Amino acid sequence: MSKRAETKLLEVGSGVHAYLQTGSWGFSNAGLISDGEASLLVDTLYDLKLTHDMLNTMRAAVPAAKRIGTVVNTHANGDHCWGNQLVADSEIISSRAAAEEMLELKPRLMNVLLKSAGKIAKLPAPVRSALGMLGKLGVPRVGPLAEAADFVGECFGAFEFGDIRLTPPTRTFDGRLTLHVGDKLVELIQVGPAHTKGDLIVWLPKERVVYTGDILFIGMHPIVWEGPISNWIAACDRLLELDAEVIVPGHGPITDNAGVRETKAYWEQLMHTARRGRAEGLDPDAAARAWLADETNPKWTEAHRLAVNLDTAYRDLSGDRSIRDPLELFARMSRLEGRQLDRA
Repeated sequence: MSKRAETKLLEVGSGVHAYLQTGSWGFSNAGLISDGEASLLVDTLYDLKLTHDMLNTMRAAVPAAKRIGTVVNTHANGDHCWGNQLVADSEIISSRAAAEEMLELKPRLMNVLLKSAGKIAKLPAPVRSALGMLGKLGVPRVGPLAEAADFVGECFGAFEFGDIRLTPPTRTFDGRLTLHVGDKLVELIQVGPAHTKGDLIVWLPKERVVYTGDILFIGMHPIVWEGPISNWIAACDRLLELDAEVIVPGHGPITDNAGVRETKAYWEQLMHTARRGRAEGLDPDAAARAWLADETNPKWTEAHRLAVNLDTAYRDLSGDRSIRDPLELFARMSRLEGRQLDRA
């Protein structure tokens, strides 16, 4: 994965721009809304370099971006808010739930985790197998980290977290908030918990453009960290009700209502797979493998995320809302990709 991911700034409406990044984990999209001298930035990026480059691109193309008046973070994942310190003089807005969730994983901890994974990935296979055995014997987190080390490094090794200062929102809301960017009406609509605890979408009713954050991943499997999945399906219905002409997803290319319908169908099919798997006595990992073997299912990238999505679906069906260990989830995704400790 290259830090030099392909990027482009597209004008998708009058004074309405989408900043798109290609790539997998961590390479997210953002947006810029401007009118006269007023501007609103939809999301910052995963690290300072990426955010700095994005701001320079926007400022070269849009004079109003030289001073960002307002920033909206669509949710708490770092690839949508960890560049906030570069716009710390702006008013930063998110849902209340997203602002609270931002405090749960700080950039410094992510930096330590990434460095630890890198060191473990270099260990000889027998040593890593021994660490995996310690995990099975109850030593907390060692086993999952040993199993997921290579995968974590591949997902996040392109980013630099060491100099990031967590810069939380200065204003929060619940439900819905109406803003104005110059004469442009902008509506923030909370649709989470779904992907995360406090997802929101950014809707411009006159321009008929919506920024969805990670409610939409186009061309790749989404991932549900929070759920319930029924809320994500309801969020898709909310998007379809808007009948937007241009839809900017959190990851992937610009889309329209067809992309929303595909996402909704994905989650409906995944829940069907979970119900059938439970009835047949399959665990979530086995259900994920069954999904991959079914040629009628979408052949999107990032299929390893099925390990997390089906685990969430099973938990939804059983009413289990206990907290999951992210390292264990990454270990499960690593296993679904066929990675084993003895391959280190």
